[in-house]
Amino acid sequence: MVQISIVDFLRNEMRVRRGSVSASYADRTLDADCFSIGDKGFLLHTECGMRISYLMGEGVTVEWGARTDALNERLYLNGTTYAAVAALNGFYPVHASAVAVDGKVHAFTGPSGAGKSTLIAELCRSGLPLFCDDTLILDLNGPEILALPGHKQLKLWPDALALTGAHGVGEVWTGADKVYAVPAGEIASEVLPLVELCFLEEGEPARIEPVRGAEGMMRLQDDHYTAEIWLGATSPDKRERFAQLARLAREVVLNKFIRPRDPARFRSSAELVIGHLGHRPDHEGTAG
Repeated sequence: MVQISIVDFLRNEMRVRRGSVSASYADRTLDADCFSIGDKGFLLHTECGMRISYLMGEGVTVEWGARTDALNERLYLNGTTYAAVAALNGFYPVHASAVAVDGKVHAFTGPSGAGKSTLIAELCRSGLPLFCDDTLILDLNGPEILALPGHKQLKLWPDALALTGAHGVGEVWTGADKVYAVPAGEIASEVLPLVELCFLEEGEPARIEPVRGAEGMMRLQDDHYTAEIWLGATSPDKRERFAQLARLAREVVLNKFIRPRDPARFRSSAELVIGHLGHRPDHEGTAG
């Protein structure tokens, strides 16, 4: 029997077809901008009227609404739906962007707007391979914590494009300033161990500090929709949830990257991370 890789398995579960999607799930009718998830399936009703459903082993069904377009579909499939499919199949979604360094994954997390994608774009410009943007999928089922490579493009605002020199290739949604961007350098495509999760913060002076003990457990309890999806898919009791968080805090290095949100100092702050990762940039003139 041929063993399918976990990446190919998730890709197969994410296969998409067009069809009719019910507006209700588990006896609950969903309004726009809501989702519902159980132990076998997922339903999303978006603001643009599109409905997306998933059943384990049957793939994803998409029904467009009157205000839906291909950009809406791409955004929701690569974000909320991907996280839900992963969670329902035993994987753990994290709101983070990441690069690969010497065969290991270093991830950066923070609330929306914290600058994850912008920092990753700069790390890619320095020569590090992009691993994922915005949604990091972890496999916690084995003896080590593994990360699954994510989507191949970043999502950046115009100021981030200017800061990082990234090349925009199209709108994220119709009429948006935010665009998809092709990262400089390589794209990581292998499953790799996760060794670090770094929390982004604003402050002075720019520095990287360890996160230990109870602070790490608290920070790992993300309030992003990815955490809500995982909790809905698995319904862990308090003991199971504590054991999971304790394992992450024990086996993954937790740090916080504190830096000023000043465009004029962005490059020098990124250099601090590049040095922390032990990477020699491929480009020159990075001081700023």
